[in-house]
Amino acid sequence: MQGARTVKHSFLPIALGLAVAGCARESGAPQAPQTYLTYIAEWVGDTAVIGRNPVSLTLADDRAYGNAGCNHWFANYRLDGQSIRFSDIGSTRKLCLEEIMQQERHFLDLLGQVERWDISNIDQMRLWPAEGHPLRFWPAQE
Repeated sequence: MQGARTVKHSFLPIALGLAVAGCARESGAPQAPQTYLTYIAEWVGDTAVIGRNPVSLTLADDRAYGNAGCNHWFANYRLDGQSIRFSDIGSTRKLCLEEIMQQERHFLDLLGQVERWDISNIDQMRLWPAEGHPLRFWPAQE
């Protein structure tokens, strides 16, 4: 019985430490979006992403790029605290199914309206336009 009691007592500090560590990010400063990491969009505003090609975003120094669903896109961006702005947005000009092209136009339009970012409590990166629903991204699984 003495051995079982020791295990119970040593388990409590470990469990408490893990619980506190799990909450640490919530109480501290938000984690910044990572550079040179590809994020995959799950939602473009209030619409779920469709199609076989993922809508993606990679931040690299002062440039951003990715796939818009059909075409590759690129832009300049500026990150300042919780503020993020994309400018000079462009893309290649391949033609795809109309539904994919509509999604792509919506994605690029929203990207140009983004004013701030945050990381949700489920570790999803959200890019918020001045009005409406955010672009929501997950880090790509490698």
